[in-house]
Amino acid sequence: MQSATSVRKDSTGTMPRARHRVLIVDDHPIVRQGLRRLIDQEEDLAVCGEAESTREAKAAIRELKPEAIIVDISLKQGDGIELVKDARAHYPSLPILVLSMHDETIYAERMLSAGANGYIMKQAASDQFLVALRRVLEGGIYVSEVVGNSMIQKFASGGAYISANPIDRLSNRELQILHMIGRGLSTRQAAEALNLSVKTVESHRQRIKRKLNLATGSQLVQYAVNWFSGREAGAA
Repeated sequence: MQSATSVRKDSTGTMPRARHRVLIVDDHPIVRQGLRRLIDQEEDLAVCGEAESTREAKAAIRELKPEAIIVDISLKQGDGIELVKDARAHYPSLPILVLSMHDETIYAERMLSAGANGYIMKQAASDQFLVALRRVLEGGIYVSEVVGNSMIQKFASGGAYISANPIDRLSNRELQILHMIGRGLSTRQAAEALNLSVKTVESHRQRIKRKLNLATGSQLVQYAVNWFSGREAGAA
């Protein structure tokens, strides 16, 4: 992990304002490289490190002490939901921006509830991403207009709002497991990634089937694969 604390003088010969140190957590090297180039060209921002798994991210936060972290939901050895929860528990004031390909209408509110300060999709324009990053660095909350309107609708209905999407019936843990099934992980692999027992994951699978009205394990796998493939296609 490489530090990014160098200071440059601007064209007037004066010292520029300090650059905010940002940690990137994403399991795709190309995404991390693109984000680093985008961030490092800004005078007030600098990437202080990168990580591709929850384990690496936790170590980087401890060692590099970033002023903000950018987190994807899909990570190696765990996922972004657990990382956000852990980071929020240990670093209450650390700004967290979730940057993901996954449908914001499903994940944004969940990630904010887990402790994130903002959610933006990877399809967003680069200037909008920078707006979101600076917003959370300033202590604000960032979501898209679509998500904001949905949250207002739920608040205005006094909790009576009922989504037509069956995925919304799932808990965060059940959604994590459905996501892993869609990625092709076995029950044992999902258990290892989430630090759970195989029996616990199996119990979650049974609840997912009931909530989605699926009769068999094969139907669950097919549903998860189709759902995950749809998310991937929508992000392309």
